[in-house]
Amino acid sequence: MHVKISGSYSLPLPQERAYELLQDSEVLAKAMPGCERLEKIAENEYRMKMKVVLASLAGNFDTRVKIADQTPPLSFRLLVEGSGRPGFLRGDGVLKLTSTGTGTEVSYDGDVQIGGTIAAVGQRLLDGTAKMLIKKFFESLLQAASAATA
Repeated sequence: MHVKISGSYSLPLPQERAYELLQDSEVLAKAMPGCERLEKIAENEYRMKMKVVLASLAGNFDTRVKIADQTPPLSFRLLVEGSGRPGFLRGDGVLKLTSTGTGTEVSYDGDVQIGGTIAAVGQRLLDGTAKMLIKKFFESLLQAASAATA
Protein backbone atom coordinates (compact mmCIF):
# COMPACT_ATOMS: atom_id res chain seq x y z
CA MET A 1 0.00 0.00 0.00
CA HIS A 2 1.25 3.47 -0.89
CA VAL A 3 0.54 6.52 1.24
CA LYS A 4 1.23 10.00 -0.11
CA ILE A 5 2.29 12.48 2.56
CA SER A 6 2.37 16.19 1.88
CA GLY A 7 1.66 19.39 3.71
CA SER A 8 3.37 22.20 5.54
CA TYR A 9 3.93 23.52 9.02
CA SER A 10 4.92 26.99 10.21
CA LEU A 11 7.71 27.25 12.75
CA PRO A 12 8.24 30.57 14.58
CA LEU A 13 12.00 30.21 14.05
CA PRO A 14 14.55 31.69 11.63
CA GLN A 15 15.16 29.44 8.61
CA GLU A 16 18.75 28.55 9.58
CA ARG A 17 17.66 27.56 13.12
CA ALA A 18 14.77 25.46 11.81
CA TYR A 19 17.09 23.64 9.40
CA GLU A 20 19.62 23.07 12.18
CA LEU A 21 16.96 21.58 14.49
CA LEU A 22 15.72 19.25 11.77
CA GLN A 23 19.28 17.89 11.52
CA ASP A 24 19.93 17.57 15.29
CA SER A 25 19.63 13.91 16.32
CA GLU A 26 19.08 14.70 20.02
CA VAL A 27 16.22 17.10 19.24
CA LEU A 28 14.73 14.69 16.69
CA ALA A 29 14.84 11.77 19.15
CA LYS A 30 12.75 13.83 21.60
CA ALA A 31 10.37 15.10 18.92
CA MET A 32 9.55 11.89 17.01
CA PRO A 33 6.42 10.20 18.35
CA GLY A 34 7.21 6.68 19.54
CA CYS A 35 10.98 7.09 19.22
CA GLU A 36 12.70 5.00 21.86
CA ARG A 37 16.25 5.39 20.56
CA LEU A 38 18.02 7.26 17.77
CA GLU A 39 21.70 6.62 17.19
CA LYS A 40 24.08 7.87 14.53
CA ILE A 41 25.63 5.02 12.55
CA ALA A 42 27.31 7.02 9.77
CA GLU A 43 27.47 10.56 8.44
CA ASN A 44 23.85 11.63 7.94
CA GLU A 45 22.57 8.12 8.73
CA TYR A 46 20.77 6.94 11.84
CA ARG A 47 19.28 3.80 13.34
CA MET A 48 16.00 4.35 15.14
CA LYS A 49 13.94 2.10 17.36
CA MET A 50 10.34 3.19 17.59
CA LYS A 51 7.09 1.88 18.99
CA VAL A 52 4.10 2.15 16.68
CA VAL A 53 0.53 1.93 17.96
CA LEU A 54 -2.12 1.99 15.26
CA ALA A 55 -5.69 0.95 15.94
CA SER A 56 -5.40 -2.50 17.56
CA LEU A 57 -1.86 -3.05 16.24
CA ALA A 58 1.24 -2.27 18.23
CA GLY A 59 4.85 -3.19 17.75
CA ASN A 60 8.42 -2.06 17.52
CA PHE A 61 10.12 -1.02 14.31
CA ASP A 62 13.84 -1.06 13.66
CA THR A 63 14.35 1.77 11.21
CA ARG A 64 17.19 3.35 9.25
CA VAL A 65 16.93 7.04 8.45
CA LYS A 66 19.24 8.69 5.93
CA ILE A 67 19.49 12.41 5.20
CA ALA A 68 20.44 13.12 1.58
CA ASP A 69 20.54 15.91 -1.01
CA GLN A 70 21.18 18.57 1.61
CA THR A 71 20.97 22.20 0.51
CA PRO A 72 21.23 24.15 3.81
CA PRO A 73 19.08 25.95 4.85
CA LEU A 74 16.66 25.33 1.97
CA SER A 75 15.94 21.60 1.72
CA PHE A 76 16.92 18.00 2.33
CA ARG A 77 15.65 14.54 1.56
CA LEU A 78 14.77 11.83 4.06
CA LEU A 79 14.98 8.14 3.18
CA VAL A 80 13.41 5.82 5.73
CA GLU A 81 13.32 2.04 5.82
CA GLY A 82 11.95 0.02 8.70
CA SER A 83 10.55 -3.34 9.67
CA GLY A 84 9.02 -4.98 12.69
CA ARG A 85 6.41 -7.47 13.75
CA PRO A 86 3.52 -5.38 12.35
CA GLY A 87 5.10 -5.12 8.89
CA PHE A 88 7.46 -2.84 7.00
CA LEU A 89 7.68 0.70 5.71
CA ARG A 90 9.81 2.47 3.13
CA GLY A 91 9.60 6.21 2.70
CA ASP A 92 11.17 8.89 0.57
CA GLY A 93 10.39 12.54 1.13
CA VAL A 94 11.69 16.06 0.61
CA LEU A 95 11.47 18.84 3.17
CA LYS A 96 11.71 22.42 1.92
CA LEU A 97 12.18 25.40 4.21
CA THR A 98 11.08 28.88 3.21
CA SER A 99 11.62 32.03 5.26
CA THR A 100 8.34 33.87 5.86
CA GLY A 101 9.71 36.94 7.62
CA THR A 102 8.09 35.88 10.91
CA GLY A 103 9.43 32.35 10.85
CA THR A 104 9.89 29.38 8.54
CA GLU A 105 7.41 27.40 6.51
CA VAL A 106 8.43 23.74 6.30
CA SER A 107 6.72 21.94 3.44
CA TYR A 108 7.04 18.19 3.02
CA ASP A 109 6.19 15.89 0.18
CA GLY A 110 6.82 12.17 0.08
CA ASP A 111 5.64 8.64 -0.48
CA VAL A 112 5.55 5.80 2.00
CA GLN A 113 5.15 2.17 1.05
CA ILE A 114 3.63 0.05 3.83
CA GLY A 115 3.28 -3.72 3.92
CA GLY A 116 2.39 -6.54 6.25
CA THR A 117 -0.25 -6.52 8.97
CA ILE A 118 -0.04 -2.77 9.44
CA ALA A 119 -1.24 -2.21 5.85
CA ALA A 120 -4.46 -4.06 6.70
CA VAL A 121 -5.76 -1.16 8.83
CA GLY A 122 -6.63 0.75 5.68
CA GLN A 123 -5.63 3.81 3.73
CA ARG A 124 -7.94 6.23 5.53
CA LEU A 125 -6.71 5.34 9.00
CA LEU A 126 -3.07 5.48 7.85
CA ASP A 127 -3.61 8.92 6.24
CA GLY A 128 -5.22 10.32 9.39
CA THR A 129 -2.57 8.81 11.65
CA ALA A 130 0.26 10.14 9.46
CA LYS A 131 -1.18 13.69 9.62
CA MET A 132 -1.61 13.45 13.39
CA LEU A 133 1.94 12.14 13.90
CA ILE A 134 3.45 14.88 11.70
CA LYS A 135 1.57 17.59 13.63
CA LYS A 136 2.69 16.03 16.92
CA PHE A 137 6.28 15.89 15.62
CA PHE A 138 6.40 19.61 14.79
CA GLU A 139 4.78 20.55 18.12
CA SER A 140 7.34 18.42 19.98
CA LEU A 141 10.14 19.88 17.85
CA LEU A 142 9.20 23.36 19.08
CA GLN A 143 9.15 22.15 22.71
CA ALA A 144 12.56 20.48 22.29
CA ALA A 145 13.90 23.65 20.64
CA SER A 146 12.69 25.75 23.58
CA ALA A 147 14.28 23.34 26.05
CA ALA A 148 17.56 23.36 24.09
CA THR A 149 17.81 27.17 24.25
CA ALA A 150 16.63 27.48 27.87
